[in-house]
Amino acid sequence: MRLFIVAVLLAMVALVLGRGVVDPDHDNVDDSPPSQAFISRHESANFARRPRRNIHNLIYGAAVTSPLEARREVCELNPDCDELADHIGFQEAYRRFYGPV
Repeated sequence: MRLFIVAVLLAMVALVLGRGVVDPDHDNVDDSPPSQAFISRHESANFARRPRRNIHNLIYGAAVTSPLEARREVCELNPDCDELADHIGFQEAYRRFYGPV
């Protein structure tokens, strides 16, 4: 058991000595030239760019996947159109209530 403790302590000493002595007068700051500390304006603009928003998403919430989906939502909001869509189909009910589009 003593041999194991001594081996662990020697391993820890070897690790500490392997890292080197830290000079208290020297700051641990990268000595790279100042030009590498900054990026160009173009790179910073690309980094901070947000995805463009669709105005439809801002008004109605989620994006509409197809043109028929927007019409289906309009028809669902009208109870008469929704009722007729259950009987004769959505496209025909929409055409009867809102005309050909």
